[in-house]
Amino acid sequence: MLDTLRARASGSARRGPWLKLLSDVLTLAGPQAELLRHGERPWSSATFSGSRHSIALSFTGERAVDAGEALIASLPDHEFAIPGHLVADATITGVDHENGPEPRMTVEAELLLLEEG
Repeated sequence: MLDTLRARASGSARRGPWLKLLSDVLTLAGPQAELLRHGERPWSSATFSGSRHSIALSFTGERAVDAGEALIASLPDHEFAIPGHLVADATITGVDHENGPEPRMTVEAELLLLEEG
């Protein structure tokens, strides 16, 4: 799935920055992450405009859960490179752990993407 996102993101200027943002988050999360959902809504203030993105990922298995924990630690300080945009805030908004034969963790994040200029 990540290769498909990268291929789309490389020629997606008219689609907006969401595809590049999502691709970058999935790269940071690692190959064991599974995308559950992505949502986008417009955002603006008196001086800035952009969009707020909510992303939910799941990590199944011990190694995948470790990758999820690494994402939780690194996402808030990660430097994104999205042409014409700035990630002003990246916050983990929820984490759900499920124990069972195979551990599973769901991570929810919210990112504020501002237009530069």
